[in-house]
Amino acid sequence: MKFSIITVTYNAEATIARTLDSVARQTYPHVEHLIIDGASTDRTVEIVKEHQAQAPLTLISEPDNGLYDAMNKGLRLATGDYLCFLNAGDTLHSNETLAHIAAPLLSPQRGMTRPDGNSSPLGGTGGGLPAVLYGDTHIVAPDGTFLRNRRLTPPEHLTWRSFRQGMLVCHQAFYIHRSIALPYDTTYRFSADFDWCIRCLKEAERRGLHNIYIKEPLADYLSEGMTTANHKASLRERFRIMAKHYGLLPTISQHIWFIFRAIIKR
Repeated sequence: MKFSIITVTYNAEATIARTLDSVARQTYPHVEHLIIDGASTDRTVEIVKEHQAQAPLTLISEPDNGLYDAMNKGLRLATGDYLCFLNAGDTLHSNETLAHIAAPLLSPQRGMTRPDGNSSPLGGTGGGLPAVLYGDTHIVAPDGTFLRNRRLTPPEHLTWRSFRQGMLVCHQAFYIHRSIALPYDTTYRFSADFDWCIRCLKEAERRGLHNIYIKEPLADYLSEGMTTANHKASLRERFRIMAKHYGLLPTISQHIWFIFRAIIKR
């Protein structure tokens, strides 16, 4: 079984090295790391090329139409069975993270692994490989120091309906089988990942596929990302996305609960 880790960058010279090192240190051998760069003007590309001498990396550096356009490029280039997006500055939680994610799938009972490291196709109605493997994340400072756990935690059983409660699974801890990884909707500027997770989980349910909860942190992510920096615009987009998938009145009711929950937790 093979993993594709996709990192989208633009002028990320201050943070990209720690992400490259994190993937390179993985003890699990079947992994590709794709760097989709938006024609950075700083040393990002130079740093990636320096790391290419030490670890296998695929680098694409060219102008794009924004974050989610670049992520779609990564989807088209990925060759792994499972893929995950890891932002510049974010890291896998430990050197064994990919090995721990793969462990439930590589048991002798499953018999899923071929000698080339690739896995057998997905099966439906609970058989074969799961659609999504997911876990928790830690929020860290730019120097990697642990700050806190996320307020939202992954549920034991994940479906597309779970996201009515918010982004319960962080994008960096959401490993999806490539065969059901739909393109991002680039009409959203800040929260297309929220919409993408819901749509992919809908597709998994349509095919009768199951998901597996890895009960440990899978990623450490920086506290300041694009969504955080554009918080109000992101919230507006998330409201639209929830209304599209769950209906307007249920979404309004859910947001009343969000406000009430925020007040009582002060």
